[in-house]
Amino acid sequence: MTAHVFTADCRLPTAEYPMTTLPAPLPVRATGRSHRRRISAGTWGQIALVGVCSLAFLLLLVLPLVAIFWQALPNGAFFAAARLPIVQDALRLTLATSGIALIITVLFGTPVAYLLARYRFPGYTALDSLIDLPMVLPPSVAGLGLLIAFGRRGLFGPALEQVGIALPFTAAAVVIAQCFVAAPFYIKAAKQGFAGVERELEEVAGTFGASAWYTFTRITLPLAAPSLLSGMVMMWSRALGEFGATIFFAGNRQGVTQTLPLAIFQEEQASHFDTALAMSALLVTVSFAILLTVKWLSAHVLTRDTDTTTTTTLRPIGR
Repeated sequence: MTAHVFTADCRLPTAEYPMTTLPAPLPVRATGRSHRRRISAGTWGQIALVGVCSLAFLLLLVLPLVAIFWQALPNGAFFAAARLPIVQDALRLTLATSGIALIITVLFGTPVAYLLARYRFPGYTALDSLIDLPMVLPPSVAGLGLLIAFGRRGLFGPALEQVGIALPFTAAAVVIAQCFVAAPFYIKAAKQGFAGVERELEEVAGTFGASAWYTFTRITLPLAAPSLLSGMVMMWSRALGEFGATIFFAGNRQGVTQTLPLAIFQEEQASHFDTALAMSALLVTVSFAILLTVKWLSAHVLTRDTDTTTTTTLRPIGR
């Protein structure tokens, strides 16, 4: 009785495949303690470098905010100043104008972002750069440009006056200034959101009989919603803190064009430091609360809706 020996490939030895022995294992390179210590030391060095840089950056961001509340809360200046008419007027005007500017930007900026994300045409680069230009312009230059364009002696000022429209030094000028300097932040984020939506999903929806409007509102828009929301937050934050363009184009009239940043500047210049400090703390509180709310919605609502969009909307549609 012949004993069969299995080779490495589990086949019986034959004339064609004679019995062979398994190859000797390859030598393993020895790693000494010095090598392990060298890797460990490098890893700890990287961790220390990242930790120091992160801590320094966090301190740069957090310490000024902590200092504001450290000075505003203990002596009661925050609650006392919150009841002043100048603070209430500035807060009300800031929230109203920035909210209107956000609505206008979303309505008119979303089609522009979709155009830039989906199509290429002559002059595309020039248009894209022109839209991004207000992001790098000094706010004072933006305000001066708006004043020269829409002022009473500006380029379009006389024509507007003939139809009874006067923009400079009005609440409408505040909204225009906020839109001019902050709208590119929304358009930039919305463009990236639309560009990230796969066209195959839109094409599949078309094969099911979906119209272009249905595809945009039920597939493209929900998938791009996180980017749109991020752009809205950035745009609103920029409009909320707008100063230079507003003071050039709209002025600094309490109850009419004086937003919180302008009121803070006026009170600080008038040596009313406690009031300026309290308004700063109020602006930080309102901004942080809205940012937290928007981020929570983005994480718990929009993400869940986006995950189910492609499975719930791609169904046959009656023509």
